[in-house]
Amino acid sequence: MRTSHETAIQRVVSEACVLVGAGRAILLQVAHPKVAQGVAEHSNFTEHPFKRLRGTLDFIYSSTLGTPEESAWVSGHVNRIHTYVKGPGYSADDPDLQLWVAATLYQSAVQIYELMLGPMSTAMREEFCRESSVYGTLLGCPEDLWPSSVEEFEKYWESALAALVVSDEAKRICHDLLYSKAIPLLLRPLLPVNRLITTGLLPEDVREQFGLVWGPRRERLFHAGMRMARLMYPWVPRRVRRLPMTLYMQYFRRRFRAYA
Repeated sequence: MRTSHETAIQRVVSEACVLVGAGRAILLQVAHPKVAQGVAEHSNFTEHPFKRLRGTLDFIYSSTLGTPEESAWVSGHVNRIHTYVKGPGYSADDPDLQLWVAATLYQSAVQIYELMLGPMSTAMREEFCRESSVYGTLLGCPEDLWPSSVEEFEKYWESALAALVVSDEAKRICHDLLYSKAIPLLLRPLLPVNRLITTGLLPEDVREQFGLVWGPRRERLFHAGMRMARLMYPWVPRRVRRLPMTLYMQYFRRRFRAYA
């Protein structure tokens, strides 16, 4: 149930379940060889995964739930960093790469939301698609590059997926992400669960290109876990499901007031 003042994108990103798609979105992004090259040469997020996670949450939450000033603060920081992310054959200022990154955020959110809460209405899906253009425009992508409808997005998505070629750099990033030694020891027992979920959520062809281990046993375990989560999640009170977003926005706004 949406409140009258809440937009579709705010409704979706406020759900805790959407965070489960973070690993999937990252791997889809680096499945594009130019993105992988840029990450490999200019990012140390595999050594500092929580710093990267904080940057991603800052961007997503500020752009959808923040004030214009908060959104401008985060996007300005991201774009200043991207100024230096360039090399032979790639640039973070490339509109096609900006579009792809934005598309992975939108499509991963749709997938997880509908897995946990059921299909969106047609009107909500279209509204969410239109509003998600903000992920690209804040990175500098021209607004007219974003698909104008869900149908147009699906055409773009299928074409872009078919063109992906997972590079050796992407495979190294994938391994460092899924088998991270940089996270605290107390959280490392969760890595196998994260690997199962992230691997299971990927499109089959992309999963195979990454060389990720999969098979009937893992697939049964993945689907059983998703069914269990699908049965339980909608019964969790919405204020509890929104708690990660609420707490993070409090943390984000303390930093904004201190540094902006």
